[in-house]
Amino acid sequence: MPEDLSDFFEAPATLELVAAVEHERWSHWQRYLHGQCSSLEDGSLVIPAHLVAQWSKQMSTPYKNLSEKEKESDREQAREYITAMQRALNL
Repeated sequence: MPEDLSDFFEAPATLELVAAVEHERWSHWQRYLHGQCSSLEDGSLVIPAHLVAQWSKQMSTPYKNLSEKEKESDREQAREYITAMQRALNL
């Protein structure tokens, strides 16, 4: 790896950039997840059984074996990281 890229990936600012993207990705997922669940009186959430089955299957499936739709969903998230890195590198 070129030294200038090595310095970039080791820089605290890069870590913060990636952490911010990860937080946004996680927040987006949590908003989606909470929207799919039923709320109980105590504030707990219940995930519908069909989603548990779907997500359990996806979690145990290697990326290369996912459907194109599932892969595209992962690619969409990966593009967020790439875009952030490009902005940080002024590309």
